[in-house]
Amino acid sequence: MCFGGNKSAPPPPPPAAVALPAAPATAIDPSVKAARKNEKKAAAQLAGRKSTILTGSQGVLDEANTTKKTLLGN
Repeated sequence: MCFGGNKSAPPPPPPAAVALPAAPATAIDPSVKAARKNEKKAAAQLAGRKSTILTGSQGVLDEANTTKKTLLGN
């Protein structure tokens, strides 16, 4: 809303064109591509196995909770 009369503001100038440099085409060796794929697959499989391991190699090392609850909760 303009309070200075009926004059409107001039339109903004058009945005300047930015020239992006062209990325050079790079060829990736198929053996490198296959090695990356195998590494990603191995990492995904390892991450899946880690979530199922709940104890160490020696088993559970904590004391067993052998006390029974009373009527009051402890």
